[in-house]
Amino acid sequence: MTERTESAERLARPLIRLAKLVGVATSYVGMSNDYHEIEDDVLVAVLAALGIAASTDEAIDDSIKRVLDERRTRLVPPTVLHVVGKRDSVLVNTPILTVPSASITLENGEAYAGKIEVGAGDGSQAYVINDEFIATASVQLPEDLPAGYHTLHVTVGKRTQDAVLISAPERVPLLDEMKSGHLWGWMAQLYSIRSAGSWGVGDYEDLKNMLVGAKKKTGSDFILVNPLHAGEPVSPLTPSPYLPVSRRFVNFTYIRPEAIEEFGLLSDEQTAQVNELRSQVEPLNGDSQLIDRDAMWRAKMGALWLIFKAGRGQERQAAFDAYKAEQGDELEAYATWCLCYDKWGAPTGEDGNWEKAYTKDSPEVQALREQYPDTLDFYRWMEWVAVDQLEDAQRAARDAGMRIGVMSDMAVGVHPLGADVWWYPERFAKGATVGAPPDMFNQQGQDWSQPPLSPIDLERTGYRTYRDMVHGMFAKAGAVRIDHILGLFRLWWIPAGKPATDGTYVHYDANVMLGILALEASRVDGVVVGEDLGVVPDYVADSLSAHGILGCAVEWFEQFEGKFRAPADWRPYALASVNTHDLPPVAGYLEYEHVKLREQLGLLTGPKEDFERSAQAEHRAMMKMLVDNGYLDESLLADEQANEWKIIQAMYRALQDSPCKLLAASITDAVGEKRAQNQPGTNNEYPNWRIPLADEHLNVVPLEELFDNSKLQQLAAIMND
Repeated sequence: MTERTESAERLARPLIRLAKLVGVATSYVGMSNDYHEIEDDVLVAVLAALGIAASTDEAIDDSIKRVLDERRTRLVPPTVLHVVGKRDSVLVNTPILTVPSASITLENGEAYAGKIEVGAGDGSQAYVINDEFIATASVQLPEDLPAGYHTLHVTVGKRTQDAVLISAPERVPLLDEMKSGHLWGWMAQLYSIRSAGSWGVGDYEDLKNMLVGAKKKTGSDFILVNPLHAGEPVSPLTPSPYLPVSRRFVNFTYIRPEAIEEFGLLSDEQTAQVNELRSQVEPLNGDSQLIDRDAMWRAKMGALWLIFKAGRGQERQAAFDAYKAEQGDELEAYATWCLCYDKWGAPTGEDGNWEKAYTKDSPEVQALREQYPDTLDFYRWMEWVAVDQLEDAQRAARDAGMRIGVMSDMAVGVHPLGADVWWYPERFAKGATVGAPPDMFNQQGQDWSQPPLSPIDLERTGYRTYRDMVHGMFAKAGAVRIDHILGLFRLWWIPAGKPATDGTYVHYDANVMLGILALEASRVDGVVVGEDLGVVPDYVADSLSAHGILGCAVEWFEQFEGKFRAPADWRPYALASVNTHDLPPVAGYLEYEHVKLREQLGLLTGPKEDFERSAQAEHRAMMKMLVDNGYLDESLLADEQANEWKIIQAMYRALQDSPCKLLAASITDAVGEKRAQNQPGTNNEYPNWRIPLADEHLNVVPLEELFDNSKLQQLAAIMND
């Protein structure tokens, strides 16, 4: 049997010890159950990305000492997790014979009135620092500590140190309707669904009307939409919603100008100007081939500037001022980055470019802010309007009776040249990007180009970056889907200049981040879904389930050794769907669009015939599962093309047999669309994230007709059965 653990000699090496000390994996088991040990140069580079020197033996020894000394000399870790209703404890470093004391300031500023007990530690940790014998004492965190972000004060002698005390529910509570049944909703790409009032791209007003229409005409309780994170301020716009410039804010290109209150303050001449700008892009609503974000934004931005310059009434201005004060430095970061991008051009990351040349504190940046105060405020204003319109959509969904409403999608990371990375470089690793190791689908691995959040900075700051992001998303949604939720446990870091194969996993404190999700979700009666497709270690699956976080069950992926599992055997804690946005809609998949597309784009790593045979075998296995479980009449398979819609309906009937707490139907499946929204492994070779919603005949399906579509109504009837 092949050895699957590191040898004692390897584990004794200082470099390996240092890596393990800070959560850097020195070996891993791949998707094909293959064992790998990480090369030294990769470990050195990843440690450097964490700010830890390891290029020489002396540097390694110094880093080990520095890390251990820092942990042993602090009184308490900077971030402490407590589970509501449990009696937890936190270890405190203290000189021998010295008894610490502790107090807690609650999130609301009040002092915790209960008793906080302090006792001896477990005796497992004792060491000498600067000729002083240090041992550990234990501060007991009380069971009745309320949920929230509190401050723990620990005093030892004349020293006092504070820690962020995150008191979180043990798990995300199930909604009442999900305890003994399930809820269902739609999956949609917002940009792709246009109405007569759109500017060529679906927007927040379309989202509001889509939510209300979906509840009224189909009875659904949520719509899962593509990530709505912030993007660039001027064209060209990045098509992928999974590569935002900031996850802290929302995308203001989805604003509907006419839905802004100040639109009503425009003069007749200004209103005519806005209407003229919209008329330039109105024909885009009928284009079934391509979403043109850049044309839309060039016209819409002009209209928004007119509305901004029209001013606001006293009450609205007060609301805008309050928003700016509440968002503080975070809003200044994004607005200033937008201003620099607007006036100096797109950042390139090259020497001499403004992102390389200047920081947020550079006098040149301050001078630009002073030179263009109106433009700077314009970018603050657009974010305020965008948030208002998205929140309005969620309110409308709840008012219409939707139990969840918007299900937002959280991207894995941010653009390496985006606002978050430029303004807050200390939050991110320097010299590494996130991706995935080689697997059966991508033999060369994947590099997503996004810099990872630093686990060291997260712990040091009480996970403020993550807390604010999650809180902001739940303020505008009833559920949040976490893309690649395995990233809360470990992320594949790839050192700069190396291929995706030469990376390693860096571990995060998943319990803290899952606790934050549980805390924020519980405050709004929300739901958390984690995209956990692929190979998921048992400990990850167990942790997600223990925290009440739903995974994902995709019908096309629920197979093992060439056989599809009956939906009745799927896990309950999951969002069940037939497919994902990375696959063609069911009609396309049944016609082998994925095979044709991968061949056309040169994405096959082996002979085309092998992939075709594999796809055909998968197809036959799916039909067998549908027939064997009574979802499909076998006689219909004699002419699959003629009975394609009945096969699609059978696949959705299968979802109803699953015990999954949430079910999702794809809008593209419901109207007969065959084109994939995204083809992984491509950029501009395929129009990713730019496919408008159309039927099987490539006729645009406008929002006004969407929920009256006969096929969609048939699919809704199945989901409501």
